Amino acid sequence: MTQPAYVIERLAAHDRTQFSCGVPALDGYFSNTVSQDVRRRVATCYVAVAPGGAIAGFYTLAASSIVLADLPEQQKKKLPRYPSVPVVLMGRLAVDSHFTGTGLGGTLLMDALMRCADAEVGAYAMLVDAKDESAVRFYRHHGFISFEREPLRLFLPIASALQAINAQ
Repeated sequence: MTQPAYVIERLAAHDRTQFSCGVPALDGYFSNTVSQDVRRRVATCYVAVAPGGAIAGFYTLAASSIVLADLPEQQKKKLPRYPSVPVVLMGRLAVDSHFTGTGLGGTLLMDALMRCADAEVGAYAMLVDAKDESAVRFYRHHGFISFEREPLRLFLPIASALQAINAQ
């Protein structure tokens, strides 16, 4: 299936009532809670709008940090010896069931990484908390690295993501 031309933009007065990815926690968050998080400035939400106006997918970003000691040795040696490292947390990523299999998940992930890279605030990596092994496979496919003690928590150095994108 070919991917339609989506417009990815900040959540505003979009109609969220028809969105359903089939995961109750994500559907409930998007329909009931995301606007409160945005208003309170604890997360920013971006939506992929399909031709015709339907929301095809969304993701959220928030500031976070990770303890330097939790990173693999190869990553630690490249960083200053601060106790923690600033990262961007992708708190949620979901694609509406009508748009699965189109590559939209990867498109949303790349859009989020580019926004992190273009941000005027420093962040070493993007951090995600995968909901299950299927999500872990998705993130690993895109270059994310699992934490040794928390295999469902993954990160991707933003510089590494940019190198991969520029090599394509």
